Amino acid sequence: AEPSAGYIQGYPPGVRENGGQYAHGGVWALMAAAELALQEPDHAGAQDVPYRYFTYLSPAHRARHPVWGTVYGLEPYAMAADICSQPPYVGRGGWSWYTGAAGWLHRAAVESILGLQMRATELFFTPCLPSHWPGAGVTLVRDGRTLRFLLVRVESAAARLTLPDDAPPGACLLQVGQRLCWKDLPADACFVISLWAGAETLADHLQTNPAVS
Repeated sequence: AEPSAGYIQGYPPGVRENGGQYAHGGVWALMAAAELALQEPDHAGAQDVPYRYFTYLSPAHRARHPVWGTVYGLEPYAMAADICSQPPYVGRGGWSWYTGAAGWLHRAAVESILGLQMRATELFFTPCLPSHWPGAGVTLVRDGRTLRFLLVRVESAAARLTLPDDAPPGACLLQVGQRLCWKDLPADACFVISLWAGAETLADHLQTNPAVS
């Protein structure tokens, strides 16, 4: 008898684990791409890869795409377990409301693209924004606090060391990788995180930016 590959033999070619775009693995690839981009900031286009993967996986992006949307066939607000990769169902979504994959995609958006890293008493940012985004904002509500974080692009290394002229009143500067003791903060703190295209690697940031409170 021929060796058995297990239950995936029950799926047609291109469906789920049998060659489909499986959502869990796709999200993990997104997160890995973000890690690589942070380690090699000078690699052309690396920062755009995680968000591009996000658009492949996101049901909202799939459903509204002028080509993909017509064959996707699922709700635009619920994560699919997989996307078929072989004819006649190329691009068709399968097994929607896949909450495990949805949870991972949420983590990828918050942690890998926006870069928010939460710990028990600390947080820090390691963002990997796509190049066409001028910036981003994160509002974190936790333990009675509403903390605002503004990620803005700057044009030089020196500009990372000062607050932008249009920073909100009372905002403080927070460097990439700099750990923040959030439990010691007031209820409505605001921080600006300046992003520079020529920044050092993530390892350099983590070595040079101590925790603040």
